[in-house]
Amino acid sequence: MSDDHNNHEESNEIQDIPEIELIIKASTIDGRRKGACLFCQEYFMDLYLLAELKTISLKVTTVDMLKPPPDFRSNFDSTPPPILIDGKEAVLENEKIERYIMKNIPGGHNLFVQHKDTATVIENLYSKFKLMLTRRDEQSRKSLLNQLSNIDAHLHKGGGRFLTGDTMCCFDCELMPRLQHIRVAGQYFADFEIPRTLTGIWGYMGH
Repeated sequence: MSDDHNNHEESNEIQDIPEIELIIKASTIDGRRKGACLFCQEYFMDLYLLAELKTISLKVTTVDMLKPPPDFRSNFDSTPPPILIDGKEAVLENEKIERYIMKNIPGGHNLFVQHKDTATVIENLYSKFKLMLTRRDEQSRKSLLNQLSNIDAHLHKGGGRFLTGDTMCCFDCELMPRLQHIRVAGQYFADFEIPRTLTGIWGYMGH
């Protein structure tokens, strides 16, 4: 009898967990796998963490923007992903998606910690990377290296596995995809490599 009661409680808990759908850009290589969109990757990581904590059920849908399906066009016209769907509500803009996760998704507020030093040290990293790709000069390369060195020092100083300790937060979901882009695209397009001497960053990317 107790087993039936426990199973019933577990079933109710599963039904109480909301399903959140995240529509993201598909890879331009095969049109199926997750693509390289930074914001898609960032919000996927946010929501995946919440799904791991069992506060939500996460459904991820990839859309090939070169040939989007008819139902996507009819529902969202030319709006590009990421798009978050919660029940009958669709959230379309990046800033609104971030705010919605923080304010409306169960457990979302726990991801968005206040940590001024961390926010400052990762700010504008990707802008400096794009500038380096555009200019291809020593000054822009040095500027990017300086910020990577500051992030490395921040990781060593904190001593945890992630930016603000041993638990991932919104800053990690923002930084990790950007570091991956810098590692791959930097080497491919500009022969730029994250120095192996930045052991904090390399250890961080390995988690």
